[in-house]
Amino acid sequence: MTNDEAQQEISRAAAPRRSRFVKHLRGMWILGVLLAMVLIFGILAPGFLSLQNWVSTSVYATETLLLAVGETFVIATGGIDLSVGSSLGLSAITSSMVMAALVAHPGVGIILGSLVGLLTGATVGLFNGIIITKLRITPFITTLGMLGIASGLGFLLSGGTDITNIPAAFSNFGGYVFANFLGMPVLVTAVVAVVSGIFLAKTRFGRRTYAIGSNREAARVAGIPLDRHLIKIYTLTGVLAGVAGLLNVSRFAIGSPTAGQNDELNAIAAVVIGGASLFGGEGTIFGTTIGAIIVSMIVTALVILNVQAYWQIVVTGAIIIIAVYLDQLQRQRAAG
Repeated sequence: MTNDEAQQEISRAAAPRRSRFVKHLRGMWILGVLLAMVLIFGILAPGFLSLQNWVSTSVYATETLLLAVGETFVIATGGIDLSVGSSLGLSAITSSMVMAALVAHPGVGIILGSLVGLLTGATVGLFNGIIITKLRITPFITTLGMLGIASGLGFLLSGGTDITNIPAAFSNFGGYVFANFLGMPVLVTAVVAVVSGIFLAKTRFGRRTYAIGSNREAARVAGIPLDRHLIKIYTLTGVLAGVAGLLNVSRFAIGSPTAGQNDELNAIAAVVIGGASLFGGEGTIFGTTIGAIIVSMIVTALVILNVQAYWQIVVTGAIIIIAVYLDQLQRQRAAG
């Protein structure tokens, strides 16, 4: 072996270690940003560091995080799902309609309503996956169209009004706070995030997900069933939107056709802030979790500072643009 060949072997062997080290530094950087924001908002927004605000912010973050966890899987494949917010809303409507219809039998109503809500989300995700893989329509167009379909169906089914008469036991579940510190939705979401993180990082399913996003043609040649895997990914994302819809109903004790509006922006922002690349092949649930907390903190701080709600959408959109721009710069430098 020549000296040049030896150097190449060393470089190839060191590359994975450098990659892991860079990703580790990126995760630490995101944590640093989070801590800095806590300090800044704690100074600028009176009451931001209060226990009451922690409870409300953490519970609010669960909705964004559940959608963002599913979005992480999708974005890791190089796709995107713009329908997660409307899928949440439709799941909230269908589940609350069943619960309200069976309010005289709350136990049965909660079980059937929950199953219907999850099935609704799964169906939206399944159709997304089938259209993308079988009709060869891009994820952006497919899920943008599904956003309109799911949102419209939510308004049609509910007549444009909120669904009430939710069983008290279900709303009590969503409103329960352990030791005045940890809301039940936070615990549910934490379990989902941990399981999903392990699933993405440690299983063959996760490895295939990254492989598809990194090099789809190579993944196909390696024998990965691309269509079937992508359908599973989008269906999983829909199920998680269904879980978010159920928690939304449980928190507010209503099923609202406007639930989940603009949540897709928050979810995508959380994923890209967390270090995922919209070009695919990268992303972790840990980073997404930090990103979801950051997004939720920004929204909460703006509310405390009496900033108009419309600015929240402006800030979220700006975050997505900046994050994608920085990702492009990093890729250009790596390629150069």
